[in-house]
Amino acid sequence: MTTQDLAKETAVVSLAYLVAFFATFEILMPVQTVFFPDFGSRASLLFLPHGVRVLAAWLLGWRSLLALLPGVVTVFVYVAGIGAFVPSRIAAIVIAVTVPAAVFHLLRLIGWDLFPARHRRPCWPCIMVAGLVISLVTSLLTNYAFGSAPEDYIAYLIGDVFGLFFLMLILMLSFRHLRRDI
Repeated sequence: MTTQDLAKETAVVSLAYLVAFFATFEILMPVQTVFFPDFGSRASLLFLPHGVRVLAAWLLGWRSLLALLPGVVTVFVYVAGIGAFVPSRIAAIVIAVTVPAAVFHLLRLIGWDLFPARHRRPCWPCIMVAGLVISLVTSLLTNYAFGSAPEDYIAYLIGDVFGLFFLMLILMLSFRHLRRDI
């Protein structure tokens, strides 16, 4: 793979992450606030960026770390400004880009290889299970780094799983529509 290919891959994945983030926090979160005004957590109950992290790690393996990093850092800077570079947020950035690929590789090591291969169709329910595992690990580590309240752990888990599910659903419907037009 050439440097130019890696740059394109990084641009596409980071842009997808940014689009998912802004859709979540500029469109979905205001709607969430209307329907759940007493929800005390700042977590999104439909966190689409988790889906981007999971699908990038599934498709790219360890290359997803570099592909996700610019988008994740940009989001942290957008949310926290210069505060994005305090130790807890740097830890959260590392967790966000590292855990998805690490989980897919650990699953492969224990005999459950979910990575794309020419000889088999993707197992979407299996990717959802991997996404759940990634969410559990990410939520535990991130909330520990931030010193969050216990209800935040559950909110992050719910948001991650629903975000992955709905992103996969959106992609599936989009690809079906594109195939129908071809």
